[in-house]
Amino acid sequence: MALDYKKLKAWPFTDVEQSYTWKDSALYALGVGYGHDPLDERQLRFVYEDRMQAVPTMPVVLAGPGFWVKDPASGIDWVRVLHGEQSLTLHRPLPVEGTVIGRTEVVGIIDKGRDKGAILHQRRTLREKTSGELLATIEHLTFARGNGGFSEIEGNGPPGGDPPAPAKPPAPETPPDLVCDLPTMPQSALLYRLCADLNPLHADPAVARSAGFPRPILHGLASFGVAGHAILRSCCDYDPSRLKSIGLRFSGPVYPGETIRTEIWRSGTRVQFRARVLEREVIVLSHGIAELAD
Repeated sequence: MALDYKKLKAWPFTDVEQSYTWKDSALYALGVGYGHDPLDERQLRFVYEDRMQAVPTMPVVLAGPGFWVKDPASGIDWVRVLHGEQSLTLHRPLPVEGTVIGRTEVVGIIDKGRDKGAILHQRRTLREKTSGELLATIEHLTFARGNGGFSEIEGNGPPGGDPPAPAKPPAPETPPDLVCDLPTMPQSALLYRLCADLNPLHADPAVARSAGFPRPILHGLASFGVAGHAILRSCCDYDPSRLKSIGLRFSGPVYPGETIRTEIWRSGTRVQFRARVLEREVIVLSHGIAELAD
């Protein structure tokens, strides 16, 4: 069954309502490494209920549509999909607890060719339920490696599909202005999966081996949260209101227990970054870009 361009662009997502408490906010913070120094009061404000604040990257785990591409009606070869890029725009600081409404849409489908696959560009808005106030806009690109060439079928979308999303810039060739090393724990994936993603790839050694990994890997969105932590620590003095947006490309897996080094280049309110794991000297996050408040 081939990817149906018109069906996917009009996919009938239902709004998702999710209530969360301060304990959910603390669990997310712990899952992406806040509190690794329990004497750092700047980190404690995200894991301790006294004068608590929510981690700014937490919207990525709230009110999502789930793994909808597994629905046979989508025509997507879900076994071969990869999470390619992730972006988050913050319109106001996330409350520590509350009820939110997530609304998802497919805004673009790009045909890279029969041998290269397709790219799904999804967007989710997150609003506070009572006021309707927009909290965040979440976008991500999914590589559907088994669905390239769909636009070659007559009437199945424009040639090449939709225009691609703007490309994120690569890191500069100059030495970074700042470097931030943050540890992950051996149990990081087991903690993080309780926030949103229960994929056994991140918990079951047998499943990880069947997927070609020597052991369970850390969720991509967990490493996204660690990079956000590095930006918040290095550039914002742990003030969530100063982080306006963050986006990146996933380049490689992280194994729980590894140290993630985020290399940062600053130019006014614009930040570029990439991340590597020190134990293997492998780039795991690339084309990172963030915008800060003045």
